[in-house]
Amino acid sequence: MSIPLVDLVTQYEGLREEVLAALDETLSGMQLNLGPNVQALEEEWSEYCGVAHSVGVANGTDALYLLLRALGIGPGDEVITVSFTFIATIEAIIHVGATPVLVDIQPDTFCIEPAKVLGKVTPRTKAILPVHLYGHPADMDALNAIAKEHDLLVVEDAAQAHGASYKGHRVGALADGGTFSFYPSKNLAAYGEGGMITTDDEALADELRALRVHGSGERFVHRVVGYNSRLHEVQAAVLRIKLRRLEGWNEQRRQHAARYNELLSDLDVTLPTEQAWAHHVYHLYTIRTPRRDEIAAALEAAGIGYALHYCKPSHLQEALAEYHFDPAELPETERAASEIISLPMYPELTDEQIEQVCDVVHQGLC
Repeated sequence: MSIPLVDLVTQYEGLREEVLAALDETLSGMQLNLGPNVQALEEEWSEYCGVAHSVGVANGTDALYLLLRALGIGPGDEVITVSFTFIATIEAIIHVGATPVLVDIQPDTFCIEPAKVLGKVTPRTKAILPVHLYGHPADMDALNAIAKEHDLLVVEDAAQAHGASYKGHRVGALADGGTFSFYPSKNLAAYGEGGMITTDDEALADELRALRVHGSGERFVHRVVGYNSRLHEVQAAVLRIKLRRLEGWNEQRRQHAARYNELLSDLDVTLPTEQAWAHHVYHLYTIRTPRRDEIAAALEAAGIGYALHYCKPSHLQEALAEYHFDPAELPETERAASEIISLPMYPELTDEQIEQVCDVVHQGLC
C-alpha cells in the first residue's frame, strides 16, 4: 500500500460538500478581491492567534516581504536569520534590499540558536527573523531580550507553525509581526496560494493594507508605490472552513507523532523533540540519522513518500553564492542537513499506515 508524504485528496473528500457550497456562494456574488470572506478570515485569524490585526495577502513569501518593507527595513540594513529554512525566508530579506546574516540552529528543535544571534549583532542590524520550523516555535523570550537590548525588530516566520504556541501564546503574536503561508501542504492550507500577516500595531496594519493594493487606501488614490498582493476571496472561503478544524487536525498530528515516537523508539535515530515551553503542531515529522539514505531507499522501494527538508540549506544554494556565507559558522545546520528525513504526516493518517511506515524504517536500518 503506497502512502504519500501528504494526502490532500483524502482531506478534500471529507470537506467536499461544504467547500463546493462555499465556492458556489462566493462565485455567485462575484466579489472576488478582499470581499466578505477575506474580511471575516482576517478577523477569525486575529482571534485565533490572539492579535489585534491580520492582513491577508497573496502568499507567504509576499507576507514576509511586505512586513519587512512596512517595518522600514531596506538597503544598508542587516537581518539575522537561519540558513536551515525554505529559501523564501532569505529571498524576502534580499528583495527589500537588506542583507541576510545567517546563524546556526539548535540541534534538537532546528530553530535559530539565540546564543549565536548575539554574536552577529552589528550597528547595521535592524531585525531578527526566527523561523518556527517544522511546527516547533523558536525560543522567543531569548530572542526578544536580545532585540530589546539592541533596539531591534523581531519578525516571526510562522509559515510552518499554524497553531503552535510558546509559553501559552500562539506564534504570530510574539513579536513585532508574524507571517503565515497557506500553501497547499501547510497545516492550514488554501487550494492554491495565500498568506497572512499578524500584528498588534494598528499603524503597521494600515500600512500593510495599503501596500497590498498598490499603495492605496482609497480607490485611485496612491500614497506610496505598492504591490498587487491580495488574498483571493475564493481561497479565504476555503480557509475559513478549514480554520474551524485546525485545532482538531493539529491534535491528530500530535497523536500521530506520539505513535511514531513509540514505534521508532528502539532505533538509533533522533526523534523530534518538544521543549517544555512549546506546543508543537508537527507540520512535518522529521527524524535524523547518519543512515538516512538507507531509510530513504527503503521508503522509496515500498512506495512511501518522504522528503529531505532541507538537505541543501540556503547558504549552499547557487542563488545566494554572492553572499559568501561561511559554512564553518553553521556546523549544526550542515549536520542536520545531512541527517534529516521527513516521514508521512497529515491528520488523516491511520494507525495502520503509521505502523507500515515504521516497519519500513526498521527494515531500512537492518
